Amino acid sequence: MVHEAGSGSDGRKLIRSFGVLQLTMISIGATLGTGILVILGDSVPLAGPAIWISFVIAGLAALLSAVSYAEMAGLVPVSGSSYSYTYATLGEGMAWICGWCLVLEYAVSVAAVAVGAGQYVNETVSAFGLSLPDAISQPPGSGGVFNLPAMVIVLLAMALLVRGAKESAWINTAIVIIKIVILLFFCAIAFSAFNSGHFAPLMPMGAAGVSAAASRVFFSYIGFDAASTAGEEARNPQRDLPRAIMLSMVIVTTLYVLVAVAAVGAREWTWFEGTQAALVQILQEITHQPWIAVVFSVGAVLAIASIVLTVLYGQTRILMSMSRDGLVPKVFGRISARTGTPVTGTLIVGIVVALTAGLIPLGALADATSIGTLFAFGLVNLAVIYLRSKRPELKRSYRVPLYPLTPILGSLMCIYLMINLGGITWLVFAGWMLVGFAAYFGYGRRHSKVAQLSTEEYRVLATSTFDDEPMKVGQR
Repeated sequence: MVHEAGSGSDGRKLIRSFGVLQLTMISIGATLGTGILVILGDSVPLAGPAIWISFVIAGLAALLSAVSYAEMAGLVPVSGSSYSYTYATLGEGMAWICGWCLVLEYAVSVAAVAVGAGQYVNETVSAFGLSLPDAISQPPGSGGVFNLPAMVIVLLAMALLVRGAKESAWINTAIVIIKIVILLFFCAIAFSAFNSGHFAPLMPMGAAGVSAAASRVFFSYIGFDAASTAGEEARNPQRDLPRAIMLSMVIVTTLYVLVAVAAVGAREWTWFEGTQAALVQILQEITHQPWIAVVFSVGAVLAIASIVLTVLYGQTRILMSMSRDGLVPKVFGRISARTGTPVTGTLIVGIVVALTAGLIPLGALADATSIGTLFAFGLVNLAVIYLRSKRPELKRSYRVPLYPLTPILGSLMCIYLMINLGGITWLVFAGWMLVGFAAYFGYGRRHSKVAQLSTEEYRVLATSTFDDEPMKVGQR
């Protein structure tokens, strides 16, 4: 990399405070719950009872990319996730494309998840005979003016991140435990009303429906890479990052399939059409106990809050890495001497994301997030292949199994799921990339650290990217 690992654009260092537990919880916190709690009602009508197969397909695509992330996380243990991996292997231009996709993935996914939180806030207050007016609980186009609960959740997460990463991590760990408990609680009740007849026919919408749903529920798996954005705040990143990524993927995929089977077993797939906060409605209909719905809704809001917290954390660290490389303004890379976090960057990102969450509907956000994520994941798989070919002698704390089959399949799965996304999503993605190219050639390319290097400095940089003790550009 062209920056010193562990320092911001102002030379201050991040604090190394995370062990494998915190890293795993960051990954689970950013992933678990999104698809089940937020977009299940939008996905079941696409696949029918086979929605659990869609989760398996999306989970397989995520797992294939996860093992590539694990290898790269051990080799490049710095903040920045796949942006940093791409920079270290494929160069600045491809790194910018990857980073720009990650901005779409992280910022938009935070907004999408926060939008879903509004549904559960309404379910909570409805138990007391109250309801939030559509004007302040729905975005424009859905009968409202702005989604106030979504904006509040993002702003609260922003405030917590400003206080410090270590404090945020412990709070996230507590919330992750709560969300695992409430999902298991749902399964216990839903299986009491299980009807195997709800799974016939298994694929009423055909294989195409299952594929379309898989592309949409892939949104549920984004976030496992959030652990890799904490590379410079981990105590032993080469050892702990691969472990955290793989462990989180196993836990999340198992719970997703379990909850999906329980939900469809409890209610016919046609019931999910147009439902919001589907799981809490199932609990209400089975138990007829308002307090159970209230407990679950409160737990769901906390679960969604942990996703917002951890993914927003990842977004600020990616922008910090891009700032250190000169590709975005330095303000995103300034680390506070008091908190050891990029406070200004966190405030900017939090405000922008809060406005996005308050003003844009969920469906458009979810699909846009998926396509940006899939593109970034595909690049990480290619980075593993590139490095195995160009630098086979590097010491790897984790190695992708069944190489090169695994990263090749990972890339193909990403392409497959991207193809199954709608034409509107592709148009949004194309527009986003055009804006990104304009930003790169208008700012990033002229201000980047690479642009400031002489030919000899660049040659040395290219051959020492993976030195055990990376140096600053000026020292090379």
